[in-house]
Amino acid sequence: MRVFLRRVRRRQRSASGPTCYRSAAYHPLRPWQVRERRFRPTPLGRRGLDPREVREFLDQVAGDLATVYDALAQSRRETDRIKDALRRWQSEQARARNERQRDR
Repeated sequence: MRVFLRRVRRRQRSASGPTCYRSAAYHPLRPWQVRERRFRPTPLGRRGLDPREVREFLDQVAGDLATVYDALAQSRRETDRIKDALRRWQSEQARARNERQRDR
């Protein structure tokens, strides 16, 4: 799966140009990173988490999810295309086999 996603990202970068550029230092999130992520408490006098830090993290998660969902949709389209081609090929082979049997 990891190799597949790398290939998809490469294709997206080349297809959409420099707007999709990510530095070599960027590493997509892994599920364990999301599960283990802890946010710093806000400065004294405030309760909760630092809103800016939470927003940045959620933006990163959303971006990675969008990439995965795009790859999944593309994979499903490709799977449908291959299945349709296989069905057409099988139908042609069955027709040809039936014609050969009739000609005997």
